[in-house]
Amino acid sequence: MTDQNSTVGQSADAVAPPPPRDRNWADAWRELKRAPLSAKFGLLVILVYVFVAFFAPVLTPYGESEVVGPAYDVWSDARPLGTDNLGRDMLTRLLFGARNTVGIAFVTTVLAFLIGGIGGIIAATLGGWMDQLLSRVVDILMAIPQLIFALLLLTIFGTSISNLVIIIAVLDSTRVFRLARAVSLNVVVMDFVEAARLRGERIGWITLREILPNILPPLAAEFGLRFCFVFLTISALSFLGLGIQPPTADWGSMVRDNATLITYGDITPLLPAGAIALLTVGVNFVVDWFLHKTSGLKDEH
Repeated sequence: MTDQNSTVGQSADAVAPPPPRDRNWADAWRELKRAPLSAKFGLLVILVYVFVAFFAPVLTPYGESEVVGPAYDVWSDARPLGTDNLGRDMLTRLLFGARNTVGIAFVTTVLAFLIGGIGGIIAATLGGWMDQLLSRVVDILMAIPQLIFALLLLTIFGTSISNLVIIIAVLDSTRVFRLARAVSLNVVVMDFVEAARLRGERIGWITLREILPNILPPLAAEFGLRFCFVFLTISALSFLGLGIQPPTADWGSMVRDNATLITYGDITPLLPAGAIALLTVGVNFVVDWFLHKTSGLKDEH
């Protein structure tokens, strides 16, 4: 009898399901293997950019603002991409640009989602005068073209990185507010939210436990798209001279500083522009795949 019980116990152990964390990782890996080639390419691009952003000082022998040769020096073994208008190594500036441009854009996007996401959820949950007040403020901010408004505010308050992050985050949070409010309005009328209110749950509990989990997929997809827009906005401002200021390496300002080389058939100014375009395409590939997965649509074979 004891042997049978031990055998049954061993069999039960053998077929016992893996821990939830291991199962989650296995499911994620299985979904990743089934992802389309475009999504895998986008993930690879993002990982490469993150790696370069973290290890830029290790990947190049020169400093970010170090003058290493004459201005507009040609490509060579010592300097594979030549030098810029001040004699700084272009490859070094390109790698450090990943850290500065992408890092600042990521921080700005996170701040924009905190401002816009919280405001949109509060407006949808409370309704009434609070919804009207926040919505009208957002309408006023969205009535002015974002790039022109950003140029005006940066001219007034200065072009420091902190001002750049705050201004772009506030202006971009208006788009996040509209999305968060729209998807939250579809959730606050559900029965489980009304039941939570009848139980006497606080607004914070309802927001975090009932509303937020049900609107995360569209917000996560919007985060990827919004990151691209913020990234392009910062690069455009830097190209115009009001974004990330020298000597900090930035892809937008690198295009502006070396644009004269295009006249002589040199493609060096196109490299930072290509870096901007490649990251934008990669993020959009991943966002498209994520939207397809969360929409419940099935792949056609």
